[in-house]
Amino acid sequence: MHAGKKYSFLEFIIWTRRDLYRLTILAIIPTVLYHYCAFTFLSISWVPVALLGTAVSFIISFKNNASYARLWEARQIYGAIINSSRAFGVMVRDYLTAHDKKTDVQTIFYRHFAWLTALRFQLREPRAWENSDDPRNIEYARLYRVSEKTDSLEDSLAEYLSVDELKYILTKKNKATQLMALQSAHINKLVAAGILTQLQLQSLQNSVTSFYDNQGKAERIKNFPYPRHFSSIATIMLNLFVFLVPYGLLNEFNKLGNGTLIEGYSIWLNIPFAILLTWVFNSLDIVGESSTNPFEGSANDVPITNISRTIEIDMRDMLDETDLPPALTPEHFILM
Repeated sequence: MHAGKKYSFLEFIIWTRRDLYRLTILAIIPTVLYHYCAFTFLSISWVPVALLGTAVSFIISFKNNASYARLWEARQIYGAIINSSRAFGVMVRDYLTAHDKKTDVQTIFYRHFAWLTALRFQLREPRAWENSDDPRNIEYARLYRVSEKTDSLEDSLAEYLSVDELKYILTKKNKATQLMALQSAHINKLVAAGILTQLQLQSLQNSVTSFYDNQGKAERIKNFPYPRHFSSIATIMLNLFVFLVPYGLLNEFNKLGNGTLIEGYSIWLNIPFAILLTWVFNSLDIVGESSTNPFEGSANDVPITNISRTIEIDMRDMLDETDLPPALTPEHFILM
């Protein structure tokens, strides 16, 4: 996510410059043909173009609202994981400290860090409908580092798991699910050994259920895209509107100069105003598109790497560890 005050206007221009090139060409061609070749038939009434623009604005607004809802839900999911992790950590520490089982506490804590790690790696895996391969996003991605795309999952998990557990987990397809299953099995063994009571078991299993619930919600957002038919019709209508705007404004700007000193030259105002109008609509659409997949590893993602590190710091602090990992800091105002 962007951790600064705002994106600057220059950043937006650079980010959308490829679209600006296209919009400029689309505005220049009909204007030149109208003025120099007297192709007056290119001019169309502004009324149908404006009506189409109204429809486009509605569908883009709908898309942006849905994209924001997906982004905000993803942030709420990880907010719930933060709260549940802290509560889980406190319960594990307090329930087991009374039995002098510090080794079990550390094992469960570190396995939880492994679960957070496996989950974020799974959520960063690419999907066909995501936008990480968009040229504008590839270019902007050079400003920050997505650790899940550069680090090894095996090496990352090795920091938290025993050799045997690591070998076992690496054979599994959904590693996060199986790590939480190991947590459940470990807790039940402690109950069987008489170290935990049935009431304590229920509290800890409720936390495990909460982790599974939030993992499932995150996977739902990851694996179910913004509906393709809505996305496709929005793109089709936007491109049609962008194409027609310069033709709809031709006659309007040509009439603007009648009887004035700029008569014959006011037509050239069609180019900057057509570019401005179409750029606004186009930019609104790509802003919504850039937020619709909140785990893909873009600059507008939910910062799951940072959240996972925050949870790890808090829980290791519960163990009174002094060698805590450093908090992640933004790179060029981008926090992952």
